[in-house]
Amino acid sequence: MFVSGTPAAILHADLDSFYASVEQRDDPSLRGRPVIVGGGVVLAASYEAKAFGVRTAMGGRQAHALCPHAIVVPPRMSAYSAASDAVFEVFRDTTPLVEPVSVDEAFLDVSGLGRVSGTPVQIGARLRERVRDEVGLPITVGIARTKFLAKVASQEAKPDGLLLVPPDRELAFLHPLPVRRLWGVGAKTADKLRAHGIETVADVAELSETTLGSLVGGAMGRQLFALSHNVDRRRVVTGRRRRSVGAQRALGRSGSSLSAAEIDAVVVNLVDRITRRMRASDRTGRTVVLRLRFGDFTRVTRSHTMARATASTEAILAAARRLVADAGPLIAERGLTLVGFAVSNIDRDGAQQLELPFADADCRDSLPIDLAIDQVRGRYGTSALTRGVLLGRDPGLEMPMLPD
Repeated sequence: MFVSGTPAAILHADLDSFYASVEQRDDPSLRGRPVIVGGGVVLAASYEAKAFGVRTAMGGRQAHALCPHAIVVPPRMSAYSAASDAVFEVFRDTTPLVEPVSVDEAFLDVSGLGRVSGTPVQIGARLRERVRDEVGLPITVGIARTKFLAKVASQEAKPDGLLLVPPDRELAFLHPLPVRRLWGVGAKTADKLRAHGIETVADVAELSETTLGSLVGGAMGRQLFALSHNVDRRRVVTGRRRRSVGAQRALGRSGSSLSAAEIDAVVVNLVDRITRRMRASDRTGRTVVLRLRFGDFTRVTRSHTMARATASTEAILAAARRLVADAGPLIAERGLTLVGFAVSNIDRDGAQQLELPFADADCRDSLPIDLAIDQVRGRYGTSALTRGVLLGRDPGLEMPMLPD
């Protein structure tokens, strides 16, 4: 529970239009111009493109209609990963209390650094300057007593800004904001609230928890009641362990015309990447999770739990293919725009159930082969060996998944 003397010492640092900013940094001719990363689906848009209504995850055709003079560039995931690593080095050099949220944002707790580093505002300003000078990217920082309010502050300060919410001005800052600023309030929940005349955070704060629960459900009602009064007891947590290993690929509108063989190639490619990462980090898992997004932006999730934990590509691929086959009617009906997989129920020690060699050829353990392939790829590159089903095919763009 926060007391009156608790300082505003939680920072939410969020890179501005991350992918697009990296492209503008690396190609000076793009600076000040509308830039879209990704063709079939917008992976990122510069603020110049956003001014015309272009948004992340929007279809490429719609984005072009809104901003026909935008410059479309292909994504470069290795460049974004390197930039993210460099930014997080600055974060961790600022304070050891860093909680990653995604590749381009994190919470930092700078309480207790006053004597050596200055006030939270001074720390935030210096962090922004270092990211600009050392990595070449704009970043926005929000500062508040709670994680929730620090994130709201960074949203309000974008782009390329810094905003402190003083403890004695929290509700004065929060209450005039639109209800969408509350965590968990998407378009549908906002529409429900708007139908009852609830437009701002202040409108939410005037209602009881019971009344909110009757409008949006008990759990959501409790959350909105707490957040509208800036009650958020979560601390900045470091070293949070990933509970799954995953990857996903955006297909764009062309996904609806993919054949079963083409979809299977995407599945093989993603599972191959996931299992290679699992073996590299000595992890095994039991549950395979399929995530699909369709042309109408609806999503579905399916999962299958295997009898034992494994990092075998063949075993996980077999489970993944079964999940895709079971979802076949939905894919045919709605049109596929994104495929993702994750392996959960992770054993971080890489433990596997040993078995006597009684299995037939169809059930033979492929892990020794996987490990040999990993060694070849580690020495000669990932393209040194590839699966036959992927020959001549575009491996496609893998979109980073947020850690669980």
